[in-house]
Amino acid sequence: MNVETKITADADATHFDVLIVGAGISGIDAAYHLQQRHPGKTFALLECEAGIGGTWRIHKYPGIRSDSDLYTFGYSWKPWMGKPIAEAHEILSYLEDAIVEQDISQHIRFGHEVCSANWSEADATWSLQVAGPDGERTLSCNFLWMCQGYYRHDEGYTPEFTGRDRFQGQIVHPQTWPEDIDLNGKRVAVIGSGATAATLVPAIADRTEHVTIIQRSPTYYFPKPDENDLGELLAPLNLPDDVYHQVMRKKYLYDSAETTRRAFEEPDALAADLIAGVKAHLEGAVPLDPHFTPSYQPWRQRLAVVPNGDLFAALKAGTATILTDKIETFDETGIQLASGTHVDADVIVTATGLNLAPLGDIPFTVNGKAFDLSAAWAHHGIMFTGLPNLAYVFGYIRTSWTMRADLVADFVCRVLERMDATGTTVVEPQLRAEDQDMAPQPLISAENFNAGYIQRSVHLLAKQGDRGPWVFTQDYQVEKDTIPAQDLEDGTLSFR
Repeated sequence: MNVETKITADADATHFDVLIVGAGISGIDAAYHLQQRHPGKTFALLECEAGIGGTWRIHKYPGIRSDSDLYTFGYSWKPWMGKPIAEAHEILSYLEDAIVEQDISQHIRFGHEVCSANWSEADATWSLQVAGPDGERTLSCNFLWMCQGYYRHDEGYTPEFTGRDRFQGQIVHPQTWPEDIDLNGKRVAVIGSGATAATLVPAIADRTEHVTIIQRSPTYYFPKPDENDLGELLAPLNLPDDVYHQVMRKKYLYDSAETTRRAFEEPDALAADLIAGVKAHLEGAVPLDPHFTPSYQPWRQRLAVVPNGDLFAALKAGTATILTDKIETFDETGIQLASGTHVDADVIVTATGLNLAPLGDIPFTVNGKAFDLSAAWAHHGIMFTGLPNLAYVFGYIRTSWTMRADLVADFVCRVLERMDATGTTVVEPQLRAEDQDMAPQPLISAENFNAGYIQRSVHLLAKQGDRGPWVFTQDYQVEKDTIPAQDLEDGTLSFR
């Protein structure tokens, strides 16, 4: 079945108990939990694209793959049986199978983009203006579940480069990769470090004349074999798929937690180990300093996973070069660096990050008045003061996104169950008297995570406090206990 073109059974319905915005990893997970826990509720997923998958559908640059293992990035309710790191087409296939198996496709409305959303207290209802294939219409719901991701899909982040207009070649951002681009025999300059560059460069190095990576500062790379030792150990046991998946999931969660612990408790030792891993792969072909010796502590930005060291193999083979320098200007034939080096290029790839899109960049109003997310307090980073009957999935930075999507789904279903049991129609976070003295903190502090794409836009996000449930720890090992244990009667949620 083609999940892009299946016609929804409720195509004429305009009001739902729950509307889910987005049919990517989070939206599919939300739909699964909702129909498992609340089979009587009506719902729909609004997806602006022509198909499912979000990131894995939109990004088409060569080599695109997960930088999280699929045992934790995959769903707890659908076993992943492949290699730990998967390419985009494998992830899309997995998601399509999940939708078919759970009969979710009938609830998805493709090509539906939410233009605005207004909450009416009098009606206890969200009204959404939605642009669809047949024009704009109004859809409404009792509860709104935002699963559209955290970054702007239509454009990536590109700094202002002096002389950009002078360059006579092609400039491409990986997020809007042209399907007809021809890199064969071309000189390619890739600006940026991190997961995108680490993925793209080895995927194109063998067919270009040469690839040059230009980074302003180095990042931490995590070379890992793309194999599954534990999986091979478990194979003779013939475990059921779901048992095998859960064992693998626990193993990768343990490894992730240990890396995070070391990042905060013994950062110098972890940094030394990561750099040593790079050194072992490069075998002296490229100097570690300045190209692989970051100035920040590990895990203050994402670790760039390098399966089987493929990026370093390209550097060793000489098909790729890495330069750590500042860009002075673009010119007609390439990039002039501050050191005096000129990088000749036919194509420049700006792998320079993404733009955050809090709540999908959708204009929200409450009773007709514009809502300012940055003025709101975040309840577990899921719900917000001043914004009734709404939940938002913002995943983990260090752990797979899906692990938090699961926690959010369970929390939302508990809230809906409480509303049904008590006959209340509205739920909204509120500060208690004892919370009024909290000093506001950024939802994600630079001390916790200082990646540019977060810190450029953190002022647009809601604020957090210094006590639960107003703290967003970004730590799965903490939240796996605190979110399920949240007392819905503690006064931080107003049911009315």
